[in-house]
Amino acid sequence: MVEQEFDVSEYEGKQDHIRSLEIPFGLEAWENKYSDVEYAVEHELTEFTCICPKTGQPDYATFKLSYGPDKKCIELKSLKLYLQAYRDVGIFHEHVTNKILEDFVEAVEPRWAELEGRFNNRGGIVTTVKARYDSKK
Repeated sequence: MVEQEFDVSEYEGKQDHIRSLEIPFGLEAWENKYSDVEYAVEHELTEFTCICPKTGQPDYATFKLSYGPDKKCIELKSLKLYLQAYRDVGIFHEHVTNKILEDFVEAVEPRWAELEGRFNNRGGIVTTVKARYDSKK
């Protein structure tokens, strides 16, 4: 078996800014009047698109966001505008899933949250990325 060497240099530096990336539309939240109740909220986000940082081609995904609200709930229009802002951002599937969850947790401060991104077929590969947050950790 011949070992192939993978050249990471073509990716170097392309994603260094992701954790500090600021999306122009911030996420907003509203006061949860049932913060004393344990319940779950699920949103299916079906129209997500971003750009492949290597090829510049569009990537499409459906996200499933589940969370246990505490004192705040996500305002849906702000979530829609926030997600649309990724349209021209070159970002890897793994990074965008974690970045969205990170920004969501910062805005909403849920008890727990899970985000699953299912990215459309590209070259015969469907990618699913799952990220979790638990305030008890």
